[in-house]
Amino acid sequence: MNDRLPPDLEGDGAGASDATATYQPRLARPRRGPAGRPVADDALRIAAIDIGSNSIRQIVADVSPDGAIQVVDEMKAMPRLGKGVDATGTLADDSMELALSALSRMAMLARQMGADRIEAVATSAVRDADNGGAFLERVREETGLRVRLLTGEEEARLSFRSALAHFELGVGRTVVMDIGGGSLELVLAADGLLDRLESFPFGAVRTTEQFLADLPRGGARAEEALRQLRRAVRWAVRDRLPVKEWRGARVIGSGGTFTNLAGLLHARGGLSGARTRHGTVASRAELTRTLDALATLTLEERAAVPGLNPARADIIVAGLAVAAEVMSVFEARELHVSGYGIREGLLLEAAAVAPTIADPGEARERSVRAFAERCHYEQPHADQVRRLALQLFDQLGSRIGAQPGDREVLADAALLHDVGYHISHEKHHKHSYHLILHADLLGMTPLEQVAVANVARYHRGPEPKKKHENFGKLDRALRERIVRLSAVLRVADGLDRGHASAVHHVDARWAQGTLRLSPVPVAGAGALRLELWGASRKAELLAEVLGAPVELVAPDGATVLPGGDGEGE
Repeated sequence: MNDRLPPDLEGDGAGASDATATYQPRLARPRRGPAGRPVADDALRIAAIDIGSNSIRQIVADVSPDGAIQVVDEMKAMPRLGKGVDATGTLADDSMELALSALSRMAMLARQMGADRIEAVATSAVRDADNGGAFLERVREETGLRVRLLTGEEEARLSFRSALAHFELGVGRTVVMDIGGGSLELVLAADGLLDRLESFPFGAVRTTEQFLADLPRGGARAEEALRQLRRAVRWAVRDRLPVKEWRGARVIGSGGTFTNLAGLLHARGGLSGARTRHGTVASRAELTRTLDALATLTLEERAAVPGLNPARADIIVAGLAVAAEVMSVFEARELHVSGYGIREGLLLEAAAVAPTIADPGEARERSVRAFAERCHYEQPHADQVRRLALQLFDQLGSRIGAQPGDREVLADAALLHDVGYHISHEKHHKHSYHLILHADLLGMTPLEQVAVANVARYHRGPEPKKKHENFGKLDRALRERIVRLSAVLRVADGLDRGHASAVHHVDARWAQGTLRLSPVPVAGAGALRLELWGASRKAELLAEVLGAPVELVAPDGATVLPGGDGEGE
């Protein structure tokens, strides 16, 4: 509901820390954003609270009329309201007390952050419990929050609204799968238009209790229990949804099951430093291997697995089993992880923002451009470097071993390579790396974001080396990708050394085993001396990647050989 906090709600929440909630109080003044940045006059500050079966999550954010979300603060608690609801029909007293304590802190935080309104909703556990209504009345009396009890269809609709805002769904068929503690929501959409919404009783907490409670690790009993769980999901989904029409559809997964799956994959691939898990792509085979591996471990062993939240160790197997079966039913090859869910859907709903349906590439381009503008980038130079880099890539891609997706990574890195000037001229390439790595960029996977950040990092200065912390910890395939794209970007940046956009285009030709690059000037640009010098100083890495000499050829036919970067750290 659209609540304002009662004036008599006091307390600053300082020092609140227990096993069920995390809270770092902030002293930001109302109507200021993170780090004290001013908030746009037309932005609404909204606190969204999702009371789920496993966890309660709050986000406080400024939402602009165009749908931009700037997070101010977050809080999370895990009271496990759904625990035992199937067996007893009621919410347990201890879970309700933990939930009430957490909700009191969340109400305080919303007030301290100067929220214009609060949107609080409850889902499966409260919906299914006989004492759910009484619990929500206690919430209202003790915290001042009026909580809206969602139907399963409303849950699915909010999940879809969030996915529409954070993925490019304008082309093709999509299945949005949200797994909570108590229920599974599935949304079918075609070209960004919603077709079907369904809710199923297959949440991670509920299915753990129904199918996997007190089972030994591995063994025939555990394998049979997982088969029964998956069989129940399979027949329920097939019975209620037109599966044939959505076979092979893109699948998006929302909820803790999926962000933890992404965490596991990141830890395995050396991406533990990635800022976000949103956009991670997991193949069905990777999901299945992860499920099989975790199912053989004890609870204590699972809790120690890198990338997995220990608090989710007891329910992750059930969650992954549900996800694996949904993917199998729809014959999906891969899964796209969403870092957003019901809370973000609530923010957009409360702000009356209708997400824009984006075709492939649109959301990514808008997001990258918006980030560059926030960094006050020099647009003419950035556009020129990107144009020249892509010209070189299109002529040399096969020679440097380009892979699918490399062109997009190079394009984004070229556009953003100098955003580090927003911090300082000195070592701006390193500032570019950190800014890009921590940016909210839609339409790209965490692996792609790490690649973009590193390629921008190496547009100048020393070449990539394994002793560099940001580079050496990455797997070999990603390191090789960064090297080959950095080699191209360095030359393109050199060809606009004076930021004059003097090069119209660059031709790449092979002559007797040597790559000859011939920049062609725009009308009236002259001899391109500075551009030839700049490119020659940055061409050594490209020569290494090609395994062949590189020469720069002036408009008058004179050649310039590479001579080292010379631009320092």
